[in-house]
Amino acid sequence: MATELLFREDAYLKSTSARVLGINERNGIILDRTVFYATGGGQPGDVGVLVSDTGKITKIATTVYGEDKSQIIHVPAEGETLPEMGSEVTATVDWEIRYKRMRIHTALHVLTTVLPYPVTGGAIGDGEGRLDFDIPDAGQDKDEITAELMRRISQNADVTYRWITDEELEANPSLVKTMSVKPPMGTGRVRLVEIAGLDLQPCGGTHVNNTSEIGSVVITAIEKKGKINRRVRIALL
Repeated sequence: MATELLFREDAYLKSTSARVLGINERNGIILDRTVFYATGGGQPGDVGVLVSDTGKITKIATTVYGEDKSQIIHVPAEGETLPEMGSEVTATVDWEIRYKRMRIHTALHVLTTVLPYPVTGGAIGDGEGRLDFDIPDAGQDKDEITAELMRRISQNADVTYRWITDEELEANPSLVKTMSVKPPMGTGRVRLVEIAGLDLQPCGGTHVNNTSEIGSVVITAIEKKGKINRRVRIALL
């Protein structure tokens, strides 16, 4: 049975009731539905807690996809007591961490419009993140990029979603900006994330509803990783 991915439809949903479908050989907990984002696309898996109907708390250290991608595995912290098979639990993410990741993830989308070059890698942290670009003409200035990034963020653009088929995405390859991370395909449809007037690209991650929620960010470093490859790091202020 597949796990229902509630975070895909509502990234602001902090908790949900769920039923324990199984415990795998590594003590990973499989639920029938979850608000926990699973590691993917450069975004770490959520942390949080599962609380049983008897009040027993299981701390979750990270969240990953199962082998067939249809189920999400909630990985307990070492030494945690596991919920019973078939039991009902309340799954709650650590919202402070999740929200910082949502803000950074959305800011990185905007950054790809400031630096419209092929993206070769990326990572999202707790209040910081980075993207790697192939930039033919080096000599980028981090203060200038910060100013332009903040100008675009301050447009208070809405962030919305819509779905297209795998075939529609294949027919429009220019939508894909990331060379190293493939869009979340395989289910027959792909979610597009649109930042009004700024960006449109496939992404399965979590984002804020409006760029005003990102707040102030700064380019902290531009690192040379190759002849034309540059790693651009950003952080929330």
